[in-house]
Order: sequence, then structure tokens, then C-alpha cells
Amino acid sequence: MINQERIINQFIELVQIDSETGRERKIADYLVNLFQELGLEVHEDNTYEVTGHEAGNIVAKLPGTKNDATAIYFTAHMDTVVPGEGIKPEITDDVIHSDGTTILGADDKAGISSIIELIHLLKDNNLEHGDIYFAIMSGEESGLVGSEQFDAAKLPVEYGFALDSDGEIGTVITAAPAQAKLYATIYGKAAHAGVSPEKGISAISLTAKAITQMPLGRIDEETTANIGSFEGKGPTNVVCEQVLLIAEARSLVKDKLDNQVKAMCDALEQTAEQMGGSVDIDVQQTYPNYKFSEKDQVVQIAQNAVKALGKTPTLAVSGGGSDANHLSGKGIPTVNLAVGYENIHTKDEKINVANLLEVPALLVEIVKESAK
Repeated sequence: MINQERIINQFIELVQIDSETGRERKIADYLVNLFQELGLEVHEDNTYEVTGHEAGNIVAKLPGTKNDATAIYFTAHMDTVVPGEGIKPEITDDVIHSDGTTILGADDKAGISSIIELIHLLKDNNLEHGDIYFAIMSGEESGLVGSEQFDAAKLPVEYGFALDSDGEIGTVITAAPAQAKLYATIYGKAAHAGVSPEKGISAISLTAKAITQMPLGRIDEETTANIGSFEGKGPTNVVCEQVLLIAEARSLVKDKLDNQVKAMCDALEQTAEQMGGSVDIDVQQTYPNYKFSEKDQVVQIAQNAVKALGKTPTLAVSGGGSDANHLSGKGIPTVNLAVGYENIHTKDEKINVANLLEVPALLVEIVKESAK
């Protein structure tokens, strides 16, 4: 039922449209026109006014053909990481990859290609379904900023599925952590490093000592924390008086996330007090967690669809965030589905043609399950 030539050509065309995160205008225009040509109702929101990206999020609606069928949605993101300009896709032994100078962009144009193929399949085969919405997000690779600003009222659905995870087809991400970021400015006191260093307070030393007091890395099976960077610039003959530190914490449990953030802040504040310095800390909740069980309908639908393909579903927990985090947090139960891409965010990114074909088949089964 899957049109192999059609979806491969669609994927190849999509990855050759430059869409590095923040610069989504070309891909957004392409998708709006394509969805309209396919007969869908299409709208682009104005979240770009807040995010600063070139494009907003796109919502396309395929009206239902069965009145009592459940309304659902699928989501993918239109932006890529860098280097993502001038991508030259190649196919070797049924594996699609770039020429090695850029990423491939399967993250997440494999998801978008699957959505487009699904629309063709539903129309070509007159399959019954309820209202189906497609939310193509901007700014996912810039910290999920598109879905963060998205108005969930534009998706009047029961539940949905993000197409944005690596792993074997049939893997369902039922839980993903919340993330918080810490931006701390640490203040010491300048002094001549050769003449009177004892009169100064090194912001670098203060920061380093504070970091040693923080629980970092794998805290427990649900919680992690990491220092991204800290920087204090200056000449060697001056005791450094200011450092900027950037860190993060993640957890599947909100209370654990709060406790981890508090421990990191306490380490900074207490060390600053002991050494005579000071610190300003800005904590930003980047995205919420989500967690579903086998009893939840969205998980049951996904599992049944995987089984309909003759595969065994795998329920997994992710350590990373996706647009599913924000959309679930906005009240729409959403799980993330593996689409089979590999080595994302690198020049070695690739996807097997077999995986590219299998995802839309899975989506068809999800639509069938939702229409029962």
C-alpha cells in the first residue's frame, strides 16, 4: 500500500530545503502550499512574533469521513540543527545519508514525509477516519520554542503522536523528563594577581568550588544534571571578578527536579557566602515532563497499531525532550514514536529506506484504531 517511490522522492525533496532552526521560512511556505494542494485546511500561527524565528507553527486539518471516530493529531518539526544548508542526500545499499559535509535532516523530515504519505494513503484508499490534525512545529531544535508558544486550542483532539524519536519502529516513548536551566552570574572581587591577590576573590575559583559541591551526572534513574559551561574572561594579571555559568537539570518527577535545582543553587549561594562573593541565579523551566502508562488510551492505541504490523511494541522512557512534552503539558495526551533515524545531529545521520516505508504504515494503523 505504501508508495515507495513517492515517499522516497518526498523525503529527498524535503531534506534539500534549507531549514536550520530559526530559518524555517522556505520549508514553512513549501508545507503550507503542499497541504493546500492535498485539500487540507491550513493555518500558520504567529508564534514567530515571540520566538523570533522566521516561521510559526503550521496546523493542517484533514476533515473526518466518519462522524463517531475520535479526532487525533500527529506532530513533527520542520527545523533542523546545523550544519543543514545545501544538503546533498545519497542512497547507498538502501540507506539514505548526506554526502558527509552536512547532517541529513531525517530529524525530523522523516516524520514530515510519513505524515504526507499518510495523507496520500488515506485519500487513495478511502479509509474511514475522524478529524485528523497535523501540527508541524518550528523551533524544536532551539529548545522547543515553537510548541512552548503553541495554542493547544488549535488542536481539538483526544490525543496525539509525535514522530520524533530514534529507535526501532514500534518503540513508544511513554515518558520524558521536565527540564530546567540555570543561568548564574557569579561575582568575585578584582585585584592585581601578582601584587595583591589576597585582596581579590576569584569568581573562577568560587564557581569551581561550588560545582564540586553539586550532585551532577546521573542522580537517580529519573534525574540527571549537567554543567554546560562557565566562563570568566580576563588578563592573567587580574583576579577574575565575574563568571557566567550555564547548567541544566532534568527529571521525570517534578519534585525531584525542584530538589535538584535547589541543590545546585544552594551550592552556588553557600560557596559565594563562604568566600565573600555573591551570585545571581535565573532558573528557567524549559519544558514539562509527561508520563503515561499502558492503561492510557494514547498508549493502547499505539501498541495496538504496532501489533497490527506484526511487531511487538516496546514502551520506553526518554532522557530528552520533544514537542510531545509541551503538548502533553498543555492537556493533549501525546506520546513520541520512533521513526528509525540514526546518528541524529551529526554528519553521519542516516535512515534506512525500510524504516521510511514502515512509519506511514504504522500511522495508517493508528488511524484505523482511532476510528474504531
